Amino acid sequence: MPNSPKRKSNPSLEDSQSITPKKARRDTHFEPPIAPDPTPTQASATAPAPDSQISVSEALAYWSSIPPTVSGVLGGFPQVSRIDLQGSRNFLAKLRRSSTSAAASRKKLTRALDCGAGTGRVTTGFLSKVAEVVDVVEPVKVLTDQLTPGEGGVGRIFNLGLEDFPPSAAEDEVGPYDLIWNQWCVGQLPDATFISYLKRLPSLLAPGGWIVVKENLSNHYLGEDVYDEVDSSVTRTDGKFRKLFEEAGLKVVASEVQRGMPKDLFPVRTYVLQGT
Repeated sequence: MPNSPKRKSNPSLEDSQSITPKKARRDTHFEPPIAPDPTPTQASATAPAPDSQISVSEALAYWSSIPPTVSGVLGGFPQVSRIDLQGSRNFLAKLRRSSTSAAASRKKLTRALDCGAGTGRVTTGFLSKVAEVVDVVEPVKVLTDQLTPGEGGVGRIFNLGLEDFPPSAAEDEVGPYDLIWNQWCVGQLPDATFISYLKRLPSLLAPGGWIVVKENLSNHYLGEDVYDEVDSSVTRTDGKFRKLFEEAGLKVVASEVQRGMPKDLFPVRTYVLQGT
């Protein structure tokens, strides 16, 4: 399932506490140092974990009901698409230049995977421009019906949830991928399911390949994850993401905040992961 940009949580409460979200800054090493999340209060510690409230059936019902358009999959914020796609192109170009020769960095990748692809906004607007073939994972068929395999660089379409990917049948062998791109989708997975999913991805990578997670970050004033009942998803903190990556046996090799997002939306951060 796709996810989308979201408005910040409890802005008035944050304002009253004089706490503002982190601002993007230039980062020549991709990954700035981070402060630990604040210690939750006793009340919040005893409340149900935000990810425990996620319902796959409710999420599927929501994403099956939205218009199969850019505005629909972006939660009514279509204006961020251009900013987002350009930011992803710039980030990947910088990553490739730092990892390969100049000549190699200009060549297209052989194969990429767009996870939680929705209507293929990232596939057609970004990944198909940097990879020869882009496979797609998305459980909501009405969304992937906007794509045609074999056209515009689109490869195979897997109508599966991330929790069921990759398929176990031998005839559905997938990969290898130079790039596995997860954007605005892993908030639909509870923490344990997310870890299990991440653990399966390294076996799908080509040598030197990358796993990318690009997601909203919680700006909760107590440093807590935030549950959204509209699409039954969770917005995690930077600290939570890094903890889950570590538990999945992955290391963050590069990271950067997306610049240019509207100030009333959650900040968005990109993480590049490889096996430890």
